Amino acid sequence: MLENIELLIRICISISIAYVAGNLTSKIKMPAILGWLVTGMILGPHALGVLNSELLNEEWYHMFSKLLECAFGIMLGKELVFNKMKQYGKQIMVTTIFESIGTFIVVTLCFSVIFYFMNVPLYVALVFGGIALATAPAPSLSIVNEFKTKGPVTDSLIPIAMLDDVVAIIVFVGINSYVASKGSLDAGGSILDSLFLMVIVPLIIGVIIGFIVCPMLKKDRSQNQTFFFTIILLVVTFLIGYAVDNFILPVPSTNYMLMGMAVFATIANTVTQEKMHTIEKASSPILALSLLVLIMNLGAPLDYNLILGAGVLTAVYIISRAIGKYFSTRCGAKLTNAPFTVQKYLGLTLLPHSGVSLVFTGMAVASLSSFDTASAQLVQATISAAAVINEIFAVLLAKKGFELAGEMNHAEIEVSDTEE
Repeated sequence: MLENIELLIRICISISIAYVAGNLTSKIKMPAILGWLVTGMILGPHALGVLNSELLNEEWYHMFSKLLECAFGIMLGKELVFNKMKQYGKQIMVTTIFESIGTFIVVTLCFSVIFYFMNVPLYVALVFGGIALATAPAPSLSIVNEFKTKGPVTDSLIPIAMLDDVVAIIVFVGINSYVASKGSLDAGGSILDSLFLMVIVPLIIGVIIGFIVCPMLKKDRSQNQTFFFTIILLVVTFLIGYAVDNFILPVPSTNYMLMGMAVFATIANTVTQEKMHTIEKASSPILALSLLVLIMNLGAPLDYNLILGAGVLTAVYIISRAIGKYFSTRCGAKLTNAPFTVQKYLGLTLLPHSGVSLVFTGMAVASLSSFDTASAQLVQATISAAAVINEIFAVLLAKKGFELAGEMNHAEIEVSDTEE
């Protein structure tokens, strides 16, 4: 009991420090997310150890984090209004496919050439390409939330970030199954099984919950009542997902962020705009806490010492992924005649990567370790170092992308124009 109280105090202290660090970072015109991310690294097990390994591995802390992932789905779901997305339908799909597959090809080709001369198996290049596909939506979307960005780049980023991870899961799971089969493991049906468990199941659960609660949300409620209703909805959604994850599915694999997104996308497409606006305002404190903790959690396991030990492969990975993301996004956007700002700057907002990349890395290392320990260590060291370095610079480049697109602080500008 006392041990759990101590861990809870550690979390509260960490959140408070991250909040202050975020505010200080904002004062110097930098995204608050950098303060949260660096705070996570400093307080994590590789530095001060306030967020130590014991805490990060606690089951109840994992549950708390998954609940916040559900809450983060609010930000994604509320933007996925079908009438609005019809305007971007073809553009979103084509751009997503181009930037995903383009990134995979660029990174895989770069590492194939290097590994040919290093005598490293070429299937390891496929692993790097598969890991590079994923985009972590939280960092860029925290900038959207903090700086009230609005415009074509923002409108394109949100659906692409989600579709991008669906494509990434499909491609990576296929590659990982192929790599696992190299170690004489049974990979039969694993691609379809993993896709169903990681994508389809959470979406189905979320849509069903969304349709059930919509009639309740149509009733007139105060903002405080809506706030408490939203908390209850998130807790119920998490508990249903947790029950399915641990008592029904063969292995825990539910994507809680996708589930939360499906709930609120269903709501956003069913209730009136006024009602959705009330839900957004009521849920803003929940979303703010979710963003802070999720970003802090991204930073906590990252070892800052890896920056000093980063080698050529880490640099190749970061640069090849950035080139792949930027230019393949630009090609896809240009092919669909997307707005000029989307063509030029959307790719910069898709560079954040670490959360999803570390999950994929863990899966790849587990597959490689059974028959190719050297390659497993190579993948783990390279991606871990890249996660630390890339996340810091990617956040800065994402913010710059919104600035160059002219979408920063749009809400404040609108308020000023109204007052005049």
